[in-house]
Amino acid sequence: MAITTVGDKTCLYHATQLDAVLDDMAWRAAGFLTGKERIMIVGILRRGAPLAEMLHTKLMQNFRLANMSLMNLNIKRYADDLTLIHPETMLTENHKYDAIDLSGTTVLVVDDVMFRGHSMLRAIEYLTRKQAMEIRTAVLVDRGANKLPVRIDISGVRLDVAPPDIIECNVPPYETEFKIDLLKPTIN
Repeated sequence: MAITTVGDKTCLYHATQLDAVLDDMAWRAAGFLTGKERIMIVGILRRGAPLAEMLHTKLMQNFRLANMSLMNLNIKRYADDLTLIHPETMLTENHKYDAIDLSGTTVLVVDDVMFRGHSMLRAIEYLTRKQAMEIRTAVLVDRGANKLPVRIDISGVRLDVAPPDIIECNVPPYETEFKIDLLKPTIN
């Protein structure tokens, strides 16, 4: 039995709906972040990075949280389809962050999809080594299937779909349209 990335695709959320989802995520994040002296919004590359930027902008505009900085982590694993990139979860450290000290910093880690928890766990381990005072997590889509001890503080939407189905988050600049698709792969 071979599973391919070809199959029936359905758009579950379009840009207007996702903008409202991000507004809600920012509102919930503001509850964790308001009153904190130092805040770092961390995006997991690829699609978590532009989502982190979107949340950063909404937090500044709507909640006047100005003491925030942005950082991206390069973690390679696609749990929805391990044939896409790497079978192992690997964090590639950016050397510009070698000396970063996150003591006294509240960190919000942002990713597109929480499936098994591998990418988020690597991010949390890394940020813990950098002495983050508090680490919170946010994902656009929680599949409700994580197998590792990772808690999601903020999820935009929860989509309980069959294990072989793939959630595709289309996030600019990587795709032209901001949307969430469900791909039901063809099984041969």
